[in-house]
Amino acid sequence: MKENLRSKTITQGVQRSPNRSMLRAVGFTDRDFDKPIVGIANSYSTITPCNMSLNVLAQQAEAAARSGGAMPQVFGTITVSDGIAMGTEGMKYSLVSREVIADSIETVCGAQAMDGIVAIGGCDKNMPGAMIAIARMNIPAIFVYGGTIKPGHYNGRDLTIVSAFEAVGEFSAHKIGEQELLEIERHACPGAGSCGGMYTANTMSSAIEAMGMSPPYSSTMAAVEPEKAESAALSGQTLVEVISRQLLPRQIMTRQAFENAIAVVMAVGGSTNAVLHLLAMAHAAQVPLTIDDFETIRQRVPVLCDLKPSGPYATTDLHRAGGIPQIMKMLLNHGLLHGDAITITGKTVAENLAAAPDAPAKDQAVIHQWEAPVYPQGHLAILKGNLATEGGVAKVTGIKSHHITGPARVFECEEDCLKAILDAKIKSGDVIVIRYEGPKGGPGMREMLSPTSALIGAGLGGSVGLITDGRFSGGTYGLVVGHVAPEAQVGGLIALVNEGDSITIDADGRKLTLNVPEAEIARRRAAWKAPAPRYTRGVLAKYAAQVSSSSIGAVTD
Repeated sequence: MKENLRSKTITQGVQRSPNRSMLRAVGFTDRDFDKPIVGIANSYSTITPCNMSLNVLAQQAEAAARSGGAMPQVFGTITVSDGIAMGTEGMKYSLVSREVIADSIETVCGAQAMDGIVAIGGCDKNMPGAMIAIARMNIPAIFVYGGTIKPGHYNGRDLTIVSAFEAVGEFSAHKIGEQELLEIERHACPGAGSCGGMYTANTMSSAIEAMGMSPPYSSTMAAVEPEKAESAALSGQTLVEVISRQLLPRQIMTRQAFENAIAVVMAVGGSTNAVLHLLAMAHAAQVPLTIDDFETIRQRVPVLCDLKPSGPYATTDLHRAGGIPQIMKMLLNHGLLHGDAITITGKTVAENLAAAPDAPAKDQAVIHQWEAPVYPQGHLAILKGNLATEGGVAKVTGIKSHHITGPARVFECEEDCLKAILDAKIKSGDVIVIRYEGPKGGPGMREMLSPTSALIGAGLGGSVGLITDGRFSGGTYGLVVGHVAPEAQVGGLIALVNEGDSITIDADGRKLTLNVPEAEIARRRAAWKAPAPRYTRGVLAKYAAQVSSSSIGAVTD
């Protein structure tokens, strides 16, 4: 094994150093001071089912790293539950937690001079938070996903957490009764694991595997299956080998790797949040990537998977059908992946995929055959226009019409919009505007799962448009545009929309337009004043002061 240079300053610098004394107290012996120190960043928590099984994975990774000749040191980092916080003021902390996770991992690894890091995460922001830290530090690293939840079951149908949100809209529209609403809520989440469709957690785990920073097949495993623990042990073992070779994250997280990740996100029908998080990860890795790159790749990559929220299948179904390697092999065979990109295994993408079938089995419907995709082009369209000069992100799966022109229904926050939907005040043909929910204005860029799910539940998902400077959950679908930038708080045009104004969402033409004369827009702009910040102290105030536009990833550095 190569000489341990980073931790040498702590363990070898002075033979009778107090640093060595403290390490002896946590289990080091004389022969351990020449071994690499491996951090195990564990986001275990009982706050959310996404993270409640991570201790087992941390223990597996720790044992494997130790048996491989390293000295693993376990430390904690945070998580919040997006699903529990959804639709409340608490959701403003969700995107903030991405930065806290990144900062905390970087802080511990930097202070303790770690030689490598195994980062273990479950809920949505765990993945990009850990990867931002890994890219910043550029020490040998591997990411371990906690695994997906298995679907719940009720009345002959598979359920996920989004089923519960949509049931609220169905109940309000008098499509189901209170007892059925209660039973769906009771059965939606049966145990440990991250939300079970191709929502944000499973989208990001898939992207990280595609990028080469997690082992093949690991991103779609169920949290409670034995193979998940085995994969965590393999990751601990792999990291020790990576330290020996000094294979660094930025050698893996290249422009080619990000293009591979975007292609896979499109092919699996992934979350709009992938745009935000991959931009932030690229920023940390100093890789040139822009929001327009997503549109370029979208136009050449088909959607191959029929997964929830817009399709019928869960991520566990995708795993049984061949997982991300099956998707990647199809893309590779059609010239849509960089097969020579290096991965955490030490092999190239093409070498990792050598044994994967060229086509999925024909006795399953989760992964479509290449010649019959779910959609011929990717589903995450980048829209621009006078309402989004920096861009907005539309998810166009599960709907027949990609175009709407209608009167604006303007809301200054998510809660007011949800109330209007549940009170049946939104009609077919309306275009909802939810503003001052952006990175600075929210602050924190809340996800609008509650209103979008209520629209679906009320039967309005295909006939009502919605735009926001906030975000969407991976569970959102419909004629919706998020990440509208510039946001309202900094004077973006979305701040100047009046009730009843004509707005056009044209996903095929990739346009988002306020149909108001320029002279009237200028008059409104002259009269507009930025609202006072909603928070003046604490983490949300600090975040609002530092955060960038969503169009470059809502980064804080």
